[in-house]
Amino acid sequence: MKADREPNKLPFRAGAMLLLALAVVFFGLAWHSAASGDDDPEQKLAEAGAKMPATSVSTSAEATTTTSSGGSAQTPPLCVFNAGTVSGLASEVSTTLEDAGFEVSDPGNLSTSSITENTVFYDSGDRSAAQKVAKALGGSVSVEARPDSFTDCSDGMPVIVVTR
Repeated sequence: MKADREPNKLPFRAGAMLLLALAVVFFGLAWHSAASGDDDPEQKLAEAGAKMPATSVSTSAEATTTTSSGGSAQTPPLCVFNAGTVSGLASEVSTTLEDAGFEVSDPGNLSTSSITENTVFYDSGDRSAAQKVAKALGGSVSVEARPDSFTDCSDGMPVIVVTR
């Protein structure tokens, strides 16, 4: 009698092991999904940024005539965010922009890996103001339309700095 029942246990054990393996895989996927999050704002920012036209403004050492104030009443307040690894960069850039005559709110940090270069985001109608900000920063600064998914600094012009 025992010999008849032994072969029947083997498929049961194999099925149980298969179910256990599937449970481990699904637990791992759930863990990964919870850790990375399905509603990733960085991913949405990268996707929206890829759809927007981008311009790059490079300033040179050429002398230009400027008014006494680099900023104007037409330029919205600037929000400077540090998205790089240089500590205190947003504060440093804020001071530079204030010295150039722009109104700057408190600097902050932005955790994102989708922005890899210094960038000024502008709302419709503010492109020329964004280019003035980029020129005041010097170096190579990207000037791009603000992605819909970028909701920080809703009443101003975001300036994202990554490098000096």
